[in-house]
Amino acid sequence: MADRSLTRLAWTLCGVALALISLTLLLIVLGWSTPLPGGWTPWRDQAVSLAGVIGAPILGGLIASRRPRNPYGWLWLGFALGLTLQRLAEAYSAYALVVVEPGLLLAPRTISYLVGLGGPVALTLVPFLLLLFPTGRLPSRRWRFLAWTLITSEVVFLALSLFFGSPDQVGGAITVITFVVVSMIFATVVLSALSLVVRYRRASGVERQQLKWFALAAVLVVSHLVGILLGLDRLLGGALSNVLEAAANTGLYAAVGIAILRYRLYDIDVIINRALVYGPLTAMLAAVYAGTVVASQYGFRILTGQESQLAVVASTLAIAALFVPLRRRVQGFVDRRFYRNKYDAHKTLEAFSARLREETELDALTSDLAGVVRDTVQPVHVSLWLKPAAQRKPSE
Repeated sequence: MADRSLTRLAWTLCGVALALISLTLLLIVLGWSTPLPGGWTPWRDQAVSLAGVIGAPILGGLIASRRPRNPYGWLWLGFALGLTLQRLAEAYSAYALVVVEPGLLLAPRTISYLVGLGGPVALTLVPFLLLLFPTGRLPSRRWRFLAWTLITSEVVFLALSLFFGSPDQVGGAITVITFVVVSMIFATVVLSALSLVVRYRRASGVERQQLKWFALAAVLVVSHLVGILLGLDRLLGGALSNVLEAAANTGLYAAVGIAILRYRLYDIDVIINRALVYGPLTAMLAAVYAGTVVASQYGFRILTGQESQLAVVASTLAIAALFVPLRRRVQGFVDRRFYRNKYDAHKTLEAFSARLREETELDALTSDLAGVVRDTVQPVHVSLWLKPAAQRKPSE
């Protein structure tokens, strides 16, 4: 198939996925005022969850249209279609069984069951999204066994889901087989994630920058998952937790898109630097603010017998005074710890600038300048040419 035809196919699949999202949103809006029984996902949560899926088909369409011969974009399109079908199945089932009168819609349980198979399809594609990033190829031939193991497990899992619906609840040999297959799939997910570490250790240049973008997005997604395991969703509430989940997923799509399409690829170093600086800085300032407010209010209660707004004002002024010097200290620590080459180069240039104001010997300055260039830029060869004195103008 020609590249132009593949490009049209990619955008067609992207359009189909977006149309399914629109249909799902329509069902959610139509059923919004109808309360759902316990055990069902509320309409609001379904809408927020749907917002976290929109980026997947767009990402797949962009990658597959730009690189139609690379399988990675098509994997994202398949993953997006699976997710959208799963969301549509949930919304259709809720609308058909709760909102409208029984029998008004045709076979709601059967249709929801068949459409809901998109969920297992999306799940089985996740390991390949990790294993083939960012080149669309395996890290090496040694990973072929893992790929074939993954394909076999996924085929068995999809067959069990198709014929038994919930094979883990059937009992007997089917449940045992399902447990083994699902365990193998999750094991391959872990190994596929480890393949990114192997790639990073071997990569350089553009590929290493691509992996940095993916790692940054993975930190956001994993942090959200850890928060859920620690009960953060109960603390923040279901609505805010769903918003954070949608934001984490959107960040993942954006990071993968930037990495594959190489748009502003090298900005990742700036983003990581700012995150390392302003993350701890925000935590320290928040701790100082809270501690100052508590201590000040305690002092006012002892002196006057009541609390005062002056404690908040004093804490705010303390934060404003501490921000700049504290940011400089955190920035210096981050540069020394994580960006040592850049830090050493900066210090070398500062030292050379100080010597330049005091040194008058041309030969010494020439030697110092060559040494600074060698230490900071680290070129293969350094040479300095000076115009002969006879050819210089009086102003030079």
